[in-house]
Amino acid sequence: MAILSPPSPKSFLLLGSSAPRFPKSLHQFRSNITSSITPVSFPRLEFRHAPLTASGRPRIVAGASPGAVDGFGEDIGQAVGGVAIFTASGERVLFRDLWDQNNGLAAVVLLRHFGCMCCWELASALKEVKPRFEQAGVKLIAVGVGTPDKARMLATRLPFPMECLYADPERKAYDVLGLYYGFGRTFFNPASAKVFSRFNELREATKNYTIEATPEDRSSVLQQGGTFVFRGNKLMYGRKDEGTGDHASLDHVLDLCCKAPVA
Repeated sequence: MAILSPPSPKSFLLLGSSAPRFPKSLHQFRSNITSSITPVSFPRLEFRHAPLTASGRPRIVAGASPGAVDGFGEDIGQAVGGVAIFTASGERVLFRDLWDQNNGLAAVVLLRHFGCMCCWELASALKEVKPRFEQAGVKLIAVGVGTPDKARMLATRLPFPMECLYADPERKAYDVLGLYYGFGRTFFNPASAKVFSRFNELREATKNYTIEATPEDRSSVLQQGGTFVFRGNKLMYGRKDEGTGDHASLDHVLDLCCKAPVA
């Protein structure tokens, strides 16, 4: 399988047998993708939907109080806390063991998968902002879809601090949080065009990129990510990525963390 890529030998999204350049418009982007896709069999082609607003548009959830965040139940922190994931070194851990569940503050960023070039760009941005989160007393946690060995590829080649990186090979946390999944979300959502505004950052972050970091389960490339802030086991903020490369503003997340009320 080949990929859609920028003007370099690096890969961007798993696609067909040709590798079109970054287009100048979303229309051309869709046309290039459509003409270059080779049929692939995905065992899980489904769509997950966020609650809709009155206008019918998907709702981006956000909150600044320890009560229920719009789109999530008050017990979502406890639900995701029981999910088992893995450290990049392969140790099985529970979400709730990653930070103080009484009053600890954590920013949890769920990447798409370890072979996604946009996720390497996001991981690079997370690495840069990590000291600011630490100074604010916020535990930064990055989770990606794939096995621990795939996580280590990103951690080693980017590089990225392994102590902050976790693997969720079965996408259990993504399921609990109801993050988007599907072919349309991955390749055709208008929000995906945002990545073109970060071309230089994408190129810099993927200098040592390897497609080998892509999960063996190719259906995982259709998973989208999201960003969440927890105070203890209470969700303070949640944002579901609308499409590939559609990430939350880390400055905004840090600002929310600094303003998060103490329980």
